[in-house]
Amino acid sequence: MSMFRLTPLGRRRLTNFRANRRGYWSLWVFLALFGLSLFAELIANDRPLLVRYDGRWYAPVLVTYPETAFGGIFPTEAVYRDPVVRQGIEAKGWILWPPVPFSYDTINYELTVPAPAPPSRVDWLGTDDQGRDVAARLIYGFRISVLFGLILTVCSSVVGVAAGAVQGYFGGTTDLLFQRFIEIWDGMPELYLLIILASIVQPNFWWLLGLMLLFRWMGLVGVVRAEFLRARNFDYVRAARALGVRDRTIIVRHVLPNAMVATLTLLPFVMTGSIGTLTALDFLGFGLPPGSPSLGELVAQGKANLQAPWLGLTAFLAIGFTLALLVFIGEAIRDAFDPRKAVAGSPVAAAPPSAVPVAAIR
Repeated sequence: MSMFRLTPLGRRRLTNFRANRRGYWSLWVFLALFGLSLFAELIANDRPLLVRYDGRWYAPVLVTYPETAFGGIFPTEAVYRDPVVRQGIEAKGWILWPPVPFSYDTINYELTVPAPAPPSRVDWLGTDDQGRDVAARLIYGFRISVLFGLILTVCSSVVGVAAGAVQGYFGGTTDLLFQRFIEIWDGMPELYLLIILASIVQPNFWWLLGLMLLFRWMGLVGVVRAEFLRARNFDYVRAARALGVRDRTIIVRHVLPNAMVATLTLLPFVMTGSIGTLTALDFLGFGLPPGSPSLGELVAQGKANLQAPWLGLTAFLAIGFTLALLVFIGEAIRDAFDPRKAVAGSPVAAAPPSAVPVAAIR
């Protein structure tokens, strides 16, 4: 259990994070929503969770069964929403459907009104102009957007921290040349280049991730570079150099922990920008392949169907709520790592700034 014991500095940061109630509860709400979206196939699916037929158990959500397994005549995969298949199963058993009996690409052929259909007991958030359930597409689209943002944030952080560390630690000509390159690269119109590249090659999840990684890594370079420029002249760094410690060891073990404090406070905002860029590309039609569940595609549906306000409202509320949660989490993390913020009554709060040890700030 000792390996999970927090240091006094860690406890102070955790207490500061919890003191920001808005950010603290936003984290739990975001984790709950993201955790549920990871099991989207169990929440929204056109395959039943469980089937009891003729005394036997079936799990269509996990295993593909032919129609002949349920008394049908076709050896192809059973279409459980087909009234004939459904009635055949219910004649000798029962079906347990997910809460939303549609997948993101399922077309509801049983609509009583033209698509896009308004919200109903079957389609909780209505359907889009192709008859697909909006609730199912929202769940799957939220999962893709968050996973995309998380992966892009982690990858861009690794590249950005490495680039900033090299610049700040070595300085001199290395820093000068790297800064000129970043100024030129940062001046390129990112969105336009992504649109051009996406129009040349049919984009997919990983292709878009690689394209956006070409530009997103620059967001953290400046912060890490400044921390390394400041820390490279500290006495313990000079002592390590004098003792012959390798530069890589000094960077990773002694200087990088200081730079990570400022980096961690920016990660939620980097993720917010990643999700926003993916949404913009999907809205313009240069994002994920057509038919993929996407928050941006839902926005485009709302724009193209102004007579169906539930589409635009659903997209607006989903995107706004997601980005607001991430911003609140980022603010709470920033307060937690701010050395000037301390909870009243803590040793750090009671001591004047000059009395706070350097190790506590690091």
